[in-house]
Amino acid sequence: MAIKKSELYSSLWAGCDELRDGMDASQYKDYVLSLLFIKYVSDKYAGEPYAPIAIPEGADFKAMVALKGRADIGDQINKKIIAPLAAANNQLNQADFPDFNDGAKLGDGKEKVDRLTKLIAIFENPALDFGKNRAEDDDILGDAYEYLMRHFATESGKSKGQFYTPAEVSRVIAQVIGIRQAITGPDTTVYDPTCGSGSLLLKVGDEAATKVSLYGQEKDQATSGLARLNMILHDNPTAQIEQGNTLTTPKFKEHGLIKHFDYVVANPPFSDKAWSTGLSPHNDPHERFSFGVPPAKQGDYAYLLHIIRSLKSTGTGACILPHGVLFRGNAEADIRKALVRRGYIKGIIGLPPNLFYGTGIPACIIVLDKKDAAARKGIFMIDANQGFIKDGAKNRLRAQDIHKIVDTFTRALEIPGYSRSVSFDEIEQKNDYNLNLPRYIDSQKAEDRQDIEAHLKGGIPEADVAALTPYWQVCPGLKASLFKLNRPGYLDLAVEKATIKSTIFDHPEFTAFIGTMAQHFADWRGDTAAKLKALRPGLHPKEVIGWLSEGLLAHYSGRSLIDKYDVYQHLMNYWTEAMQDDCYAIAADGWKATPQRLTEADKKGKLKDKGWTCDLVPKRYLVERYFAAEQAAIDTLIADLGATSAALAELEEEQGGEDGAFADLEKITAKAVKDRVKEIRGDKEAVEEGIALKQWLLLSDKKSDLKKKLKEAETVLDAAAYAKYPKLSEDEVKALVVDDKWLARIDADLHSEMDRISQNLTRRIHELAERYETPMPDLIARVTALETKVEGHLHAMGFEW
Repeated sequence: MAIKKSELYSSLWAGCDELRDGMDASQYKDYVLSLLFIKYVSDKYAGEPYAPIAIPEGADFKAMVALKGRADIGDQINKKIIAPLAAANNQLNQADFPDFNDGAKLGDGKEKVDRLTKLIAIFENPALDFGKNRAEDDDILGDAYEYLMRHFATESGKSKGQFYTPAEVSRVIAQVIGIRQAITGPDTTVYDPTCGSGSLLLKVGDEAATKVSLYGQEKDQATSGLARLNMILHDNPTAQIEQGNTLTTPKFKEHGLIKHFDYVVANPPFSDKAWSTGLSPHNDPHERFSFGVPPAKQGDYAYLLHIIRSLKSTGTGACILPHGVLFRGNAEADIRKALVRRGYIKGIIGLPPNLFYGTGIPACIIVLDKKDAAARKGIFMIDANQGFIKDGAKNRLRAQDIHKIVDTFTRALEIPGYSRSVSFDEIEQKNDYNLNLPRYIDSQKAEDRQDIEAHLKGGIPEADVAALTPYWQVCPGLKASLFKLNRPGYLDLAVEKATIKSTIFDHPEFTAFIGTMAQHFADWRGDTAAKLKALRPGLHPKEVIGWLSEGLLAHYSGRSLIDKYDVYQHLMNYWTEAMQDDCYAIAADGWKATPQRLTEADKKGKLKDKGWTCDLVPKRYLVERYFAAEQAAIDTLIADLGATSAALAELEEEQGGEDGAFADLEKITAKAVKDRVKEIRGDKEAVEEGIALKQWLLLSDKKSDLKKKLKEAETVLDAAAYAKYPKLSEDEVKALVVDDKWLARIDADLHSEMDRISQNLTRRIHELAERYETPMPDLIARVTALETKVEGHLHAMGFEW
């Protein structure tokens, strides 16, 4: 049975993190990812005669496993594994790997041996078998690497997390530059001049319809080595990664000048204060600063100008930069003006703050396009600063945020408060080439204004009710049911505040709307169920979620009151939570629901049976479909047991006082109660006490009997359910998984979205009603009456106010 991807990644991280033992994550990652690399190339290429990566005999992961426990394990890994591997492949250097014999980082003696031995053992997990996997075919490697890199970046801290561009931002860039729609091939070139570990470069390459040629340069030696390994891990062994300072020593040149590329992307260091060290920008041999020289202590435009110079005349690029590049003055203002006039800036996408690991400041994506520069009439702007979710100490773009940004940009959709196309005339004449997004897009939520007349005279402002027009368009009669005229421009509630919710929920127009939406989902569900049940072993889960999510998004486009991106996010959340693992299980094993026994070792190492589980078809779905009557009987027993327990507790509370039946009992137990009953038998003064005690015994016996029956019934049902799994046909498994598990959950999530819509309306109306419920004169009259009352009390007590 295939291991769940989520469990594999979390256990991999947990094991690695446990062994780190104080080492900085920015260093420890090099050891972990190097081992992941050696495991991958060993599984995939060992023994292959024409493999793109040569694996010398005795220099694979099996040879590394054989070194476990040896006193010289670190030295042997360096000499017998890494050195031969690097020597056999031109695209690798031994410097790309960390020193596995470094006592300062790994400890000395037994500490180093134990640490490396345990680290190797983590990668011996049978589920980490890359022999039949390819990165583009939904293998576990790409996601496992992404998972580890994200966690290492989080743990590395502010100053050392810049080797990794958040995957969500990389996806946005990869899609807005248009490589997916372009005709590509091996001659198509993609370049990242500050590639870090290569995550952004790879995302762009993955977005292309065919394999393209990847080029990257990285200043930090260890990180550039990591990028080279990353390229091979993601099935791009021919990618060219060079080490060096891109600005002072660009490595990719043609005829002595900078090489030109089809696509250039980058996430350079923000506001690099040392960008010009070793460089003479006024005499740059590569002619990168013809639009102007950036300030000596502000290197953002230096990287942007390098990107522009590196683009072909038909090239497209994108660069992540701090918001300051949009509005800072002096030399940067002159460069910005020149770039706008030339038409190179196609778009600007403002991102939420605190997305990146190296800084918490908000950033933007500058999208460049040389091909249509001459004909460009303006710049398309998006301010997406409000679209994110908190994820620990950082913010993160959700799937719906990414999709909305990409849809809006690629279709040039103008959305109030979010995006618009801004003409060059407006940029030049009204704003003097200042591109600060708030000048063009007001993305802030409008303040909830207080109506002074309504506070003075009462009544709900009709303007506030009119702001709820989307609801009245769907349910035009609902407004008349909720409001009545007070005076021109002001309304009163036509119902009691306590009945606002029921008035909305029970209104025939709202009921009809809910019914329409339920049918709308049912239409999608019917078509989708057949497609999902047609999935076969070997499926590609990423393709499944691709057509599934896009189909759902399209199905809900243009629907009133409901945001299609909210619907999309519900599906993506459930995909991450469970559906993805299910699809990988089906890809590996087919439609097989096989329960697994759960065991736990005791202190002596003896395994104890702890029940069973089935990830693809959990027990509750099987029971609901095939053992509903048995479950109903159990539910009845549970309800009876709860009622009996409550009656016992109530009786004990009633009779627990000083004069109660249990007052003389040190502890209320069956034996103590029975003994007390015998003790007071025949005592006429203890008749009521005896009745209470006997009632307690009856309830206690009933409780014990119910517990016994419940345990027996649950045992019988558990055995019957376990025995049912092997008898399930493939069609029955499909029905359980697709109908009862997947689509039922999505249905419930979307139903909750409808509840949220109605609750928002209820909450807003209730808020308006309370705000203007008591006019100012009434408040003054109340205060006056209370003052008079207080004065009267004071006077009666002999005090003067």
